[in-house]
Amino acid sequence: MSYRAAVCTALTGPDSIRIESRARAPLNSGEVRVAVKAAGLNFPDLLMTYGKYQFRPDPPFVPGMEFSGEVVEIAADVTSCKPGDAVMGGGKGDCIAEEAVVPAAALVARPDALSWEEAACWRAGGVTAWHALHDKAALKAGETLLVLGAAGGVGMAAVSLGRHIGATVIGTGSSEAKRAAILAAGADHVLDPADPDLAASVKALTGGAGCDVVFDPVGGDLSITATRAIGWGGRFLIVGFASGTPPRFPANHALIKGYSLIGLRAGEANRRDPELQGRTTIELLKLAAKGVMRPHISHRLPLENTHDALRILERREAIGRIAISTPG
Repeated sequence: MSYRAAVCTALTGPDSIRIESRARAPLNSGEVRVAVKAAGLNFPDLLMTYGKYQFRPDPPFVPGMEFSGEVVEIAADVTSCKPGDAVMGGGKGDCIAEEAVVPAAALVARPDALSWEEAACWRAGGVTAWHALHDKAALKAGETLLVLGAAGGVGMAAVSLGRHIGATVIGTGSSEAKRAAILAAGADHVLDPADPDLAASVKALTGGAGCDVVFDPVGGDLSITATRAIGWGGRFLIVGFASGTPPRFPANHALIKGYSLIGLRAGEANRRDPELQGRTTIELLKLAAKGVMRPHISHRLPLENTHDALRILERREAIGRIAISTPG
């Protein structure tokens, strides 16, 4: 039997995507086959089609880091799920397809609070936001969180989680539509990242103290602007470089203001530390069941239009997330 998948055939961007049939492989020990209902598109998926992500598979490969679907087959030694179970999960790739084969440990039950598409777009943002704000920054109620690129998938997850923790959340968005969505996600204040007085505006909103935590998936010049908005002893979370340019932080400035620069790779951290992964899974399932960090999905496209979905992501037209639906 075979299934269809979105295959990146060359490292030339979204136009290299072809919808191809792939032969179904037998399951190995510990594996589960899932009929995919929806796949969530992430910025790293776009970067991988250009060979610009830290994980750089050689073509041909199937992009996609997260999905939701129904279990259709399990290996003989799998006891954690059964055929017919509704699940969500993911990995480093192979998710934008009608079927996905993953280790049973990579799956969790889909909460009733989330639709198929929401479940497909929940995991990556949820894991990143939790690892950043809980494990790395230890954000507390009453603190102020500045989220750069807050209209993106991980940005919106950070806004929602920050609000849930009890922090005052300031988000940045580059259009009126994006700023409205950021407020709807739970931000207390929203600012235009192009404002030359952005740092002063953050200072004004915090009574001159500056923010306690910066969540930065953007990079570039905006990162440096944000360092001027951070307060004494703050924590600056380096999440990614959606702008395409890693910032060059002024070490003397970090010294003078006593703030910490904290890099994070949520997926890698959980892979390296099984105990951390277990604790994270338990806490995230509690949040998912409550509908915390419910994804805002601005675009829904079928598998056949995966290349169009990647172009939408590249043009920065998505607000929140893009979901790819399959007939799985």
